[in-house]
Order: sequence, then structure tokens, then C-alpha cells
Amino acid sequence: MDFEKVESNFILSEDGKTAMGENGAVATAFPEATKAGIEILKKRGNSVDAACAAALALSVCEPQASGLGGQTMLLISKGNKVIAVDGSSRAPSLSHVGAVYKRDRSSGYRATTVPSTLATLGYVQKEYGSLKWWQIVEPALRIASDGYRITELQHRLQQREIEKFQKIESQSGLRYFYNEGNPYNIGDTFKQLDLATLLKKIAENGVEEFYTGTTAKRIDADMRENGGLLRADDLALVPWPIERKPLQGTFRDFKVYTMPPPGSGRSLLFCLALLNRLSPEDLNHDRLEIGVLLAEIFRNVLLERSDRPFDANFYPQVNEKEMLSRSFTRKTIKKILSTLAPTLPIRETEDEHAGETTHLSVIDGNGMTVSLTQSIERVYGSKAAAQGLGFLYNNYMMDFEYKIIPHPYYLRPNAVPWATVAPSILFHNKEVWMALGSPGSERIISTLAQFLLHVIDEGMSLGEAMRMPRLHCSLGGRVSMEAKRFSKEFTSSLKEKGYRIKEREPYSFFLGAVHAVMKCRTRKGFQAVAEVRRDGTAAGF
Repeated sequence: MDFEKVESNFILSEDGKTAMGENGAVATAFPEATKAGIEILKKRGNSVDAACAAALALSVCEPQASGLGGQTMLLISKGNKVIAVDGSSRAPSLSHVGAVYKRDRSSGYRATTVPSTLATLGYVQKEYGSLKWWQIVEPALRIASDGYRITELQHRLQQREIEKFQKIESQSGLRYFYNEGNPYNIGDTFKQLDLATLLKKIAENGVEEFYTGTTAKRIDADMRENGGLLRADDLALVPWPIERKPLQGTFRDFKVYTMPPPGSGRSLLFCLALLNRLSPEDLNHDRLEIGVLLAEIFRNVLLERSDRPFDANFYPQVNEKEMLSRSFTRKTIKKILSTLAPTLPIRETEDEHAGETTHLSVIDGNGMTVSLTQSIERVYGSKAAAQGLGFLYNNYMMDFEYKIIPHPYYLRPNAVPWATVAPSILFHNKEVWMALGSPGSERIISTLAQFLLHVIDEGMSLGEAMRMPRLHCSLGGRVSMEAKRFSKEFTSSLKEKGYRIKEREPYSFFLGAVHAVMKCRTRKGFQAVAEVRRDGTAAGF
């Protein structure tokens, strides 16, 4: 790893996608959220304070990806200690397979699990933050009251999703997030006064207001009126997060900490373990075989995940160490290299409009680091909003198993949904080096793996690595790729092996969004990057 090359080639961009700071850095999926994080750091808050403020801000200004109705998972690094915080939501107590029809799982009031984002943020800020809770909520409250400008991406997503909003009988989501039933125009100011009122109550009374106060009663009434399953009793049994031991692995000379189940960190470690068995020369991008090699690695990672579901809460029957053992990774990469000719197609799992999420990374002057991913599942979640409260319910009910009873994620009351998030922190020589993560459902793993390959193996700066063309291979052999950014020969080599090519636009929204912060090794300070494929920005101070 050439730290000097990576750090010296880092260039500040006018679009705000890259940033440097002497005392800390923040990278999030929206400018106002990044500003909120920096604002808190300047008030002498630590990384947890800044991450919580930025996460709440994203709940306001990036409603297509996350919100108070969703769930949050994160890693916290303080010194040499890394903690994984599992902020999974829960299935309502009334939910069972017979109560949730297929049409209910992706939209509407029955699609939602018990929201856990506020419980998670409130818990970690109390345990690991240093400022007052009201200071953390204040930036989000201000954004909701004053409004923010609708971006081109949000306008486009509102156009794409409008028919799904219109199918909700109450039209609650349509009323809150559209302009009299039409998508907001690019540049319009979007204010959320009901949400601001709710945030004010939460700032004054704590997150308990949401779970046991008058807000919980309003959610209960809203659900009863619209046929939902969520009740005040579910909210009172607050889904406080669980501190877990993070999964650990290595890639080149780095130790990688990532999210344990129900998150997807195991898949990331498996992917990196396979890549670790190849030299940087094997992964040279001038070779046409690299496309097939990466596609097969990504496909085998998805196969391993789907064949070996695991839930630490109820099914500790599978030894994760065996899944990530050297013998297993050696056997897998040997199989891939022996033929580079997959048997296609096999079963397909990837959804063209699969779940979207958001990620943020923060590091402060003391090296305290947070890698946080949160979501309401699909774009704009269930498309149903809480009446009088201004936030969208999630649609995590689609992430349970409905047919195979012994499956770890079979739907039952109070079960947690299966997640694909993989917030991660990398160490070098026992010192924190980088925090990163991405949204994108099953594309999260391929996005992060390609980014790390570009930085660690090829010595690219964070900005260069983020802008490189991406591809992803689904379980069934469909390669989604920014085809015009690859050579024709590269694409042809994949077609010749039997892959189905799905051409995506350059810098495709579909192919993930890296938000990363890095502590420099050859100089003082920090570098950060936000994804050019979405609305995010990076900032330092």
C-alpha cells in the first residue's frame, strides 16, 4: 500500500465531493447533513455526536433513503476498541405469515416494522456522545422548519415512484412528499412543518417521546385507522439496539471490522478474503479476464450469503469462522480460477428497484470514528406516512422469509429483518485508517470491494477510486455495469462467458454510493470523499 501516493494525489473538487480537514472530517449523502456533522464537531462534539446529528438530518433531507420510520446500524471505533451497534427494527407483535399478504410486504401500512432509528441514535449518543441531546436534534429541526432544495435525483425518484404513492388509499405519503400530487421541481424549497413539530418534542423529551409518549399513541391510532399492524405496545417495547462484537477479517495489510448478522459484513469479509487470495497483478484492470473474475467473485459471495443465512439472536448454529476459513476461501477461489466459466443462469434474486439506503462516515481529531448505515428499505419506504407526524413508515416486512419455516428470518412476532448493510472500519498497524460504507442493497459488497481495490492495490486517491466505473453481478449472472465507461472488449468478454449484460448509465445511481473518511499516514489531517453518483458532500475542519 503506497500511502504517499494515495494521499498526495488527493485533489479537492469544486463539487464538494472531496474534502480535507485538520481536526476531523464528515462524508454524508446530502449537503445539509454534512454541514450538521461539521457543526457538531465545531461545537466540540465527538464523532458519535456528529454522526447522530448527521443521521437525523438525513432523516429530514434524504427521505427517499432513510427517516425516523426506519432502522440504523453502525460501528464505533474509540482507540483500539470497535463496537458494532445492531439497531435492527422488529416485526410487530401482530405480524405473522397469515397476516401479511404478498401485496402488503412492499408498500402500505402493513409493510412496516417497529421503527428503531431514534432508539439507536438516542442510545449511542447517550452512551458515547458528549453534547446534550437537544444540540444533536437542532440541525435536523432547523432543516425541517426552514426547508431544503429538491435535487435533480430526488425529482427523478419522485417521478419514478409516483404511481406507487398513488396506490396508497390514504394518500398520506403523496400529501407529505409531493407538491399537490406532483413531483417537486428541481430547486424547489421543501419544508416539513409536521416533522419539525415532532423533532421539537423529541429534542425536549428525548426519544422516549416517540415510543411511549403522545407520539406513540398517534402512530397507534394511525395504524388502526389504516389497517396496519404496528401498535403502541410494540413501540413501548422499545427496540433498543444491541451492542455486538464486530466481525473481523483482513485485506492485504489491513484489519477490517464490519457489521455482524443480521447485517451483511460477513459477505464483505468473504469477498475480501477471496480477493486476498489474488495478487494485485491478477486483478490488473488491463486484463480482459478481470471482468469475469470480479463477476464470479461477486456472484459466489451472494451464493454464500443466500445459502447460509444466520441470525445471532435465535440461530447460533452456524460457525462463522468456518464460513470465512482459509480452506473454504481457497476452495472457492480455486473453483473460480479453474474455469472462469460459470454455469448460468441459476436462480435470480436481485430486484431492479431493490432497497435503497444511506451511509455516512465521521472521524474526529482524536481518531474516534463512526461508520453508520440507515434505511427505510426501498426508495421512499412503504409510501405511507404517519398522519400528523411527517415521516414515512419503512417497508422492512419484505425482508423476511415467508415460506421456509426453519429459515432464521422467517416472519414471526418481534423478529428482526435480514439486512444487507456493511458499515466498516479499517485499521493499519493498530491505528484507525478509514471508515466507509455504501447503500445499494446487494450491490453494497461489490461497491465497497471495488473501491478498496482501487485505493489499496492501485494506489488511487479516495476521489479517483470513487469515480472509477463499477459493475455488479447478481446471483443469476446479470452483470449491471456502467458499460460506456468500460471498453467494448471488456463487455464482450463477459457476454462470451454467458453473462447477461444490463447497461447502466455512466455514474449510475444503481451501483452504490461510497462515503468514506480517512486518517492520513504521511501527513497530518484527514481526507474524505462523498459519492458523485448521488447528492452527498464531504467536509473537513
